Amino acid sequence: MSDNHSEQSHIGYPGYFGVFAILVVGTILTYLTSFWDLDSIFPGANTLLALAIALTKMTFVMLFFMHVYWSKKMVWLAVVASFFWLSVMFAFTMQDYFTRNSGVFSG
Repeated sequence: MSDNHSEQSHIGYPGYFGVFAILVVGTILTYLTSFWDLDSIFPGANTLLALAIALTKMTFVMLFFMHVYWSKKMVWLAVVASFFWLSVMFAFTMQDYFTRNSGVFSG
C-alpha cells in the first residue's frame, strides 16, 4: 500500500513523555480524589470530578496520541460532531433518568 500521509510536525519524544506524565498525574489524581467525600457540595460531585479528569485525559490522548491536533479541518469537524452527538445522547439519557419514579426497590 502506498503511504499518502503528508509531512506533519509532531511533538517528538519530549512531548509524548509530557503527555504521558499528564496522564499519569491525572490517574493518580483520580485515585486520590476518590477518597474525598464531595457529597456535601451536591450529590454526585465525586462522579462529576472523576468525569472532568477523565475528559481532560481523553482530550490529551485524542489531540496528541491520535494526531488530531495536526489534522485537517474535516477531521476536526468529525471530532466536534461526535462530541455533539455524545452530548445529545447524554442529554436524552439524563432526561429519561431524572423523570422516572423512585421504583420498587427504593428504600
